[in-house]
Amino acid sequence: MNEKDWQMLQVIAEEKNITRAAARLYISQPSLSYRLKTLEEEMGAALVIRTPNGILLTSEGEYLHAYAENMLCQLREAKEHIKDIKGSVQGVLRLASASVFAYYELPAILKGFKQQYPNVEILLKTSRSPLIHRLFQNGEVSLAFIRGDYHWLEGKILFSEEPICLASSAPLDISKLPLYPRIIVSSSEIQDMVEEWWHQTFTVPPYITLEVDSMDICRQMALHGLGWGVMPAIGLKGYDSLYKKALYWKNGEPLVRRTWLMFRDSALQLPTVNAFVEYVKTLPRNE
Repeated sequence: MNEKDWQMLQVIAEEKNITRAAARLYISQPSLSYRLKTLEEEMGAALVIRTPNGILLTSEGEYLHAYAENMLCQLREAKEHIKDIKGSVQGVLRLASASVFAYYELPAILKGFKQQYPNVEILLKTSRSPLIHRLFQNGEVSLAFIRGDYHWLEGKILFSEEPICLASSAPLDISKLPLYPRIIVSSSEIQDMVEEWWHQTFTVPPYITLEVDSMDICRQMALHGLGWGVMPAIGLKGYDSLYKKALYWKNGEPLVRRTWLMFRDSALQLPTVNAFVEYVKTLPRNE
C-alpha cells in the first residue's frame, strides 16, 4: 500500500462514486476499479459495498481509510518540514480559525504576516470553534485561532478577551429586560453562558420573540428595533448606532469571550510556524 492507494481511499470515501472519484484522480474508471480490486486482494478483505446510490466503505474499508488519512497527514508534514529545513521562512503554513475571528480580525493579521514573509504559503480553514479544535487536535493544522476556553496543555497565546454585550437600537433598563422582546442566536457558542447569566440575574424567563441562526442576523434585527440581543463585542465593531452595554456576573466580573492562538510546542521547530507565533506576539491585543 502506497501514497496513491491512500489518496484513492480518501477520494472514494469523499465521493462515494467510482466515476467521480476517477475523475478527481485523473484516471479512467476501469483503472480505478482495477486498483481498488488489487488493494482488496492485498488486504484480503472487501473494502467497499456497491449500492444503487453509490458505494459505501465496509468496516475494513473504514479502518483502512482512517489509516490512509493518517499516513497522508504524516507524509504532508514530512514534506513541509523538509521544505523548511533550509532555515529560511518559506513553505506552507497550515492555519485554522473560528469563522467570526476570521471575518473580523484575521485578514489584517495575515496581510501583515505576508508582507514580512512573502514566501510563506498560507492554507486556511475556517469553521465554528468546536470543529476547528477537532482539526487542531487531529493534527490537520499547525496553528488554530479558537474562541472559547478549550483544554490544551501546550503552546497557546491569549489573543483577545472581549466583553459580552447587550445590543439594541435604543438604551434599555437592564432591570426590565424580561419585558422587552429578545432575539436569540440558536447556534451561538455563548448561549450557555448567557443563559447562566440570565438565571443569576432574573427569576422569570426572557420574552423571546425571534430565534435566528447567526450573529449577523441578530445584529440586523436589533438595528431595526425588533428586539435586543447578546453578542461578543467583536460583532459590534463599527455599529455606532447600536446601544451596547457590557454584561456582568453577580460577583461583578464581566462576561467575556476569549480568543486563543494554539500550537504544538514541537511545531515551533518549523520556521513558518515559529515566525507566525512570534509575529502574533508583536500585535496589540486586548487582554
